Amino acid sequence: MSRRPDPAQRGRLPAQSAGDRTDSAGTPSPNRDALTSPPRTPAGRAAGRPRSRTARLQADLAERTADLQRLKAEYDNYRKRVQRDQSVMYDIGVAHALRSLLPVLDAITRARELGDVYGGFQLVAETLEAELAALGLEAFGVPGETFDPTRHEAVGYVPSARTGRVTCSEILLRGYRVGDHLLRPARVTVTGPPPQGAGLHPTGRPSR
Repeated sequence: MSRRPDPAQRGRLPAQSAGDRTDSAGTPSPNRDALTSPPRTPAGRAAGRPRSRTARLQADLAERTADLQRLKAEYDNYRKRVQRDQSVMYDIGVAHALRSLLPVLDAITRARELGDVYGGFQLVAETLEAELAALGLEAFGVPGETFDPTRHEAVGYVPSARTGRVTCSEILLRGYRVGDHLLRPARVTVTGPPPQGAGLHPTGRPSR
């Protein structure tokens, strides 16, 4: 026995899901949610890209910082080396200029020993000596100094049993130095204990 369709259901179509709707030409209509929702990407990929870029930037920054620090260290070393070389060249130039004036100072010393330094000449001599001292010139060599072969040049030896050390007994020519530069050793006659047999005097000179 056939079942007649219910007149109340006549003309009704089956309900379609939002994803199965079609337009008038029979083409399925796209899902509205699919049109409005952004495409989904894996969470790890979206979060990984910013982290890798930040890491690259940090690595580049660290590399550039190291380069700058290395460049600064090289520049500081270069600047110190230039300053040291300039200081050495200055000292050499001053020492050379002062050495050329030693004969003038020797003449003033001999004139002073003879009593010829007075009046205007004395003023000139004292001014010259003060200016040279301001440049670091230092004279040495006085009777009674302990003989030092690095600063004194012994040209005579007087043996004496009354002394136990070698001293400068007579200054023949004063010595001069500027800083650590020895411009000229002092020429002296020394007095010391009598040498024991053949060999060397305490001054380092061969005994006769």
